[in-house]
Amino acid sequence: MQGPLASLKVLDFSTLLPGPFASLLLADMGAEVLRIESPTRPDLVRNLPPHDQGVSASHAYLNRNKRSLALDLKQPAAREIIGQLLGEYDIVLEQFRPGVMERLGLGYDTLKAINPRLIYVSITGYGQTGPYRDRAGHDINYLALTGLASHTGRADSGPLPLGIQAADIAGGSLHGVIGLLAAVIARQQSGQGQHLDVSMSDCVFSLNALAGAGYLACGVEPGREDQLLNGGSFYDYYRTRDGRWMSVGSLEPAFMQALCEALGRPELAAQGLSPKPEEQYALKQALQTEFQKHDFAELCGLFAGVDACVEPVLSLAEAVRHPQLQARELVKQVPRGDGSSQAQMACPLRFSDGLPEPRHVGVGLGAHTDQVLGALGFSAGRIAELRRSGVVL
Repeated sequence: MQGPLASLKVLDFSTLLPGPFASLLLADMGAEVLRIESPTRPDLVRNLPPHDQGVSASHAYLNRNKRSLALDLKQPAAREIIGQLLGEYDIVLEQFRPGVMERLGLGYDTLKAINPRLIYVSITGYGQTGPYRDRAGHDINYLALTGLASHTGRADSGPLPLGIQAADIAGGSLHGVIGLLAAVIARQQSGQGQHLDVSMSDCVFSLNALAGAGYLACGVEPGREDQLLNGGSFYDYYRTRDGRWMSVGSLEPAFMQALCEALGRPELAAQGLSPKPEEQYALKQALQTEFQKHDFAELCGLFAGVDACVEPVLSLAEAVRHPQLQARELVKQVPRGDGSSQAQMACPLRFSDGLPEPRHVGVGLGAHTDQVLGALGFSAGRIAELRRSGVVL
């Protein structure tokens, strides 16, 4: 079976998380993704623990369904190979700081002269312009600089490190894929490609959807635990008697009534509809008292049959076994090269025509070098010569 993106061929120069997660989605949907990796400075994710059979589990997941070509981009022969590949691969994904690809002779203007249909996606921390364009950064920095961390966390203890990389994935990966696919649609009309400047800090700034709109239009500056959805209301997490947690999102009146009745405190429901901060605080205290009267398992059983937007906080091990996630087949067995398989998170997108089954986990550095160069017409002798000179691995 071919996926919906089977017509796309992508040269992926990215490393770490944002670009590789974006190209994982593309590969899962059928695109042919060829990773271009340095033979001397491989992606750090290749060594990221934990390891399964000596291979990084993160690398095996992020590079599922992709091929690997190891090229030393500083050598002219490598740039010639890229030029040949552009006759077939008309999408480039890169994640270097601004100016790096230009210095390598692989900038957008250079490559579009070879293939005017080229779509060139650059994912960076701060974008191709502005005073921070050359500044180093990581996920936590982008969340801090764009205001998101200022209204996330607890009022008495400050912002909290998130358990996921929101700026990398929601900012870089997902916006990168959206922009790439929009450019593909535009190319179908114009025949021309274009350069996409995807800034993780730009994109994560836009995730301040409700708080940002309120500040810009009304001047209301959000703080920690002072908004409806950031802990300033009963919408929050509650500790159980045995030290576990439950999530409560009973915003609508019917859900609030169901919550309070299930806890044996129906009279509390009226407080849930009050906009007054003091009443919300009192309600939170009352709910916490009720939740701490019960163990986690008891509350799970109680709310399993109550439609009140109350769910348990599960560990990853528990989430994997949850019947909803199992019914949605969110874990797949992905083939390794030795005939065995590895459990991985499945592509979360569902198409009525289906998606192709995962082909293989992430491969070794330069695993497809001979195959790719052979398809370009390189002889075995020429490939051996390139390997001796360090152009390829």
